Amino acid sequence: MKFKMLALATASLAGTFAPLQAAKPQYGDWGYDVSAMDRSVKPGDDFWAYVNGSWDKRTQIAADRASAGPFVTLSDASEKDVHAIVEQLANDPNRDHLGQQVGDFYGSFMDTTAIDAAGTAPLKPYLAEINAAKTRAQILTLFTKPGFASPVDLDIDADFKNPDRYSAFASQARLGLPSREYYLDDSAKMKAHRAAYRDYIINIEKLAGLPGGAAAAGRIIALETALSKAQWAPADRRDIDKIYNPMTRAQLAKLAPEFDWNATLAKAGLANAQQVIVTEPSAVAGAGKVLASTPLSTWKEWLAFRFVSDHASVLPKAFDDARFGFYSKELSGVQQQRERWKRGVAAVNGALGEGVGEIYVKSHYPAESERQMTELIANLRDAYQERISGNSWMDDATKKAALEKLAAFEPRIGHPVKYIDYSSMKVVKGDPLGNALRGDDFQWKLRLSRFPHPVDRTLWGMTPQTINAYYNPLANQITFPAAILQPPFFDPNADAAANYGAIGAVIGHEMGHGFDDEGRKFDPKGALRDWWSADAAKSYATRTDKLVAQYNAFTPFPGASVNGKLTLGENLGDLSGVEAAYAAYKKYTAKHGEPPVIDGMTGDQRFFIAYAQAWQEKDREDAERQQLLTDPHSPGKYRVNGIVRNIDAWYKAFNIQPGDKLYLPPEQRVHIW
Repeated sequence: MKFKMLALATASLAGTFAPLQAAKPQYGDWGYDVSAMDRSVKPGDDFWAYVNGSWDKRTQIAADRASAGPFVTLSDASEKDVHAIVEQLANDPNRDHLGQQVGDFYGSFMDTTAIDAAGTAPLKPYLAEINAAKTRAQILTLFTKPGFASPVDLDIDADFKNPDRYSAFASQARLGLPSREYYLDDSAKMKAHRAAYRDYIINIEKLAGLPGGAAAAGRIIALETALSKAQWAPADRRDIDKIYNPMTRAQLAKLAPEFDWNATLAKAGLANAQQVIVTEPSAVAGAGKVLASTPLSTWKEWLAFRFVSDHASVLPKAFDDARFGFYSKELSGVQQQRERWKRGVAAVNGALGEGVGEIYVKSHYPAESERQMTELIANLRDAYQERISGNSWMDDATKKAALEKLAAFEPRIGHPVKYIDYSSMKVVKGDPLGNALRGDDFQWKLRLSRFPHPVDRTLWGMTPQTINAYYNPLANQITFPAAILQPPFFDPNADAAANYGAIGAVIGHEMGHGFDDEGRKFDPKGALRDWWSADAAKSYATRTDKLVAQYNAFTPFPGASVNGKLTLGENLGDLSGVEAAYAAYKKYTAKHGEPPVIDGMTGDQRFFIAYAQAWQEKDREDAERQQLLTDPHSPGKYRVNGIVRNIDAWYKAFNIQPGDKLYLPPEQRVHIW
């Protein structure tokens, strides 16, 4: 969710899409396979099921996946494209240095015969390093090393209030279970997950030849439980004002003296950092108390277990299978381990992603996609400008500031203007564990090289082969990687309604993040600054509180509801995105005239159907439960039903009436822009 440019209303919608292109779209007659619909469902009762019900009934989640839907389908396609690239490089005697790095990283990951033959030997120097620690100072040193776990994470990113400069950050760290609820919730489901986690720890220790057994597993879980009690819930970590806490070294020492910040920062390469932004102060302070109260021997057990577990994919098959059995099968319900080559592609993308992306773009990103996306973005910007200008609840001064931010949005499409230089990263054929650790070390040193210099605004947070998009409030940029610009999101041969309802809503979503409950707190340059009048902020909060309440009422399973506070930003992005995309589409029809009825559907109906199609999603129950607890995105069904019921045009398009289950009286509908 990011963006830029100064010309707001110059581009016409006329040239973006012909009413219907001559070539046939990939899906159906206009960009959607109508056989996916379930017309026995009233659109006003369950619009998602009306559009996707038959698809849902006939779709089986792949045994190696936690979900099914367009994102998975396109991810599979991208995976195959990247697979062809890395396979070729793994076997090309004439490859360049980057080709050697990509090919040997992948080839080493794929050589399971050599991995199994090596057994636990590759682990020994790292486990010996942990075992040799005799003091807390030595444990703190291990916490700062790439590849080793830590109860507090250090990072480098743009300063919220000075986004032109990089700052050091300290935050609560990832634990062995997905979130604090997995440790503290006493439901039968969570107790079962904790029992399985205990068994997994015992298994990993046994495979690695680590002493301790069940007693050590109990101590490790007790340690993580103590850390989890101090950690913030995912919804609380979205409060930008609360997570911006710049501290001097003296303040850090007062907050959590146990971490010996002068030595810790120096060992991490941050000796020159005079200030650290602490995102969850009470969690960092709590981690310090746990550090002091927990025996050194338990920290060593935890570090050893986490090191082995975190690198199981490059260890013998028994380790890899054990990790899959817990993290994928137990926690997400996935039935089958993904093929090795698929996980190899993911590993390469993680370590050398932009290097692969540079190759990917040359053969998988047509220039025409960028041209049409540029036009679409301009059209969506125009729609936002009109909607903000016509806003009835915002005072003139705040409205003017909002338009200034909109004008400053910077769009990035397809791929970076320059790619990361991986030439200094050493990749050794036949050393998959070493390659993984050197990859971690390279990434950290890359971040260190940027500190404390001016922020490089050309950097990307996703690779071109990623099926996703994002907004960066610290740079006021929206970014659309090449790989998402494919059907069903974007099809140059589809009906205009389909493209505006799908990729148009995605573009609008990312732009909308600039004005969601987090993004609205950043100014046109990306600085955390309150540019809202008190009255406008109050009116905004009144509307967003209503949306939170609406989503809190969605209950996919007994006892498991959508968290309206956690998902508020994404829900606001969806709502703003669909309304802006619809406004842009209506400008298109004003220029070209009302489109014909196709498959018995009007243009407006096709717009909303295309939006709902983009959120075809089928999840395994355990995976969806985990999403509800940890993910700021609502499940696909509610990204559709929770949004359309707030949009007046949807009611008109499908003749939604009082008594329909999704019906909301006009005064209860949430309209932001």
